[in-house]
Amino acid sequence: MYNVPADFINEAKVWEALEQNKNPEPAQIKEVLAKAAEMKGLNLNDVALLTAINDPEMMAELFNTANTVKETIYGKRLVLFAPLYVSNLCKNECLYCAFRASNKGIVRHALSQEEIAKEVEILINQGHKRVLLVAGESYPEQDGFQYVLDSIKTVYSVKNEHGEIRRVNINVAPLTVEEFKLAKDANIGTYQIFQETYHRETYKKVHVGGKKRDYNWRTWALHRAMEAGIDDVGIGVLLGLFDYRFEMLAMMQHIFELEDKFGVGPHTISVPRMEPATNSDMASHPPFPVSDIDFRKMVAILRLAVPYTGIIMSTRETAKMRRDTFALGVSQISAGSKTNPGGYGETSEDDPSSQFSLGDHRPLDEVIRDVASMGYIPSFCTACYRMGRTGQDFMDLAKPGDIRLHCAPNGLSSFKEYLQNYASPETREIGDELIRETIAGMSGIAKQRAEKLVNRVKAGRDDVYC
Repeated sequence: MYNVPADFINEAKVWEALEQNKNPEPAQIKEVLAKAAEMKGLNLNDVALLTAINDPEMMAELFNTANTVKETIYGKRLVLFAPLYVSNLCKNECLYCAFRASNKGIVRHALSQEEIAKEVEILINQGHKRVLLVAGESYPEQDGFQYVLDSIKTVYSVKNEHGEIRRVNINVAPLTVEEFKLAKDANIGTYQIFQETYHRETYKKVHVGGKKRDYNWRTWALHRAMEAGIDDVGIGVLLGLFDYRFEMLAMMQHIFELEDKFGVGPHTISVPRMEPATNSDMASHPPFPVSDIDFRKMVAILRLAVPYTGIIMSTRETAKMRRDTFALGVSQISAGSKTNPGGYGETSEDDPSSQFSLGDHRPLDEVIRDVASMGYIPSFCTACYRMGRTGQDFMDLAKPGDIRLHCAPNGLSSFKEYLQNYASPETREIGDELIRETIAGMSGIAKQRAEKLVNRVKAGRDDVYC
């Protein structure tokens, strides 16, 4: 077993906070929401109190506060990416996952580097600029972790007339510090990993084989990543394995620990709900299902608790749920996703070898058209990572609001690049009008930069940013 501090995830404190704040008065809720509106974050008791909101009027105030904070920090931007599954090999036994080692109902495959290049070419031709490279928690025996490093190199190597993948994030099995250093040297953006559940007893019950059984090894992975110099990390839980209120407060303890140790917390939080998976009864019937209203509430609370942390909404959710959560705090979405190796070259919507079922099957162009019609700017920007505005440097710009002087213009120019090179005529018309309206509503340096960058794209330049 991997040793971590005994009180790292303190379950007793979580239950105590939930018990003490289970029946808040409206005045207490309003006080916490007023505190949240200052955009300085919330403590464990604040979060516990907000989870107890059930009154429709108080729920509306929660949602309105989350929307105000989200738009103050992020404006109307939504960052887009695509997952790239390179392998479904796995040695673990996770009862909720189609990739578990004993599942004979899926075809196992680790893409060759040539196959990866073909998948990347498809994504580039759709207009994607960033991917999340995902691998089952095992690699081809002859390659080991080098397989991941080679895959990252392959993704970056594929280019065409207008496109290339400009940022590769990874979601792979927990690594050693030395392996994390190799990943950093390979120029990854964010290292993402989900604890799945922070409840130790549940963790033991649902992880019945493989290295993933070691709770501590997994939960301390982000510490090792940051010790290795990776200052952008992504965190998350799999909603449905245990009480979502417990999971949220335990995840907050994890975030506070990272902030205390490294001066900065996670760059992103993901909130995946369990979806059906091949030969998994647990995935089809979650032990602790999270209702739609509790799911929306969780997104809103996280936006207030960690206001400068990105919240990711995947294609597990339906198009309607994704739309509903944009205003509550979501700042990043995947689009046109496939969750099986080689999926982008196939035509079937739900391959039985996928990790889980999708709720939103729409292609990238349709998602962008929908997002833009709601007044949101689909952003493909990767400038901060290429300019070194990550980790603490990003937060130093974000908290006083200065990051918007970069993000707003860069989001518009990357959106214009998509419209000019990849969009359907209908999407281009809606998008161009939105860009015009957005720039007209801007002022000062941000407006000057936006006009300059968008005009450069119109003149035929790609990949312009500030």
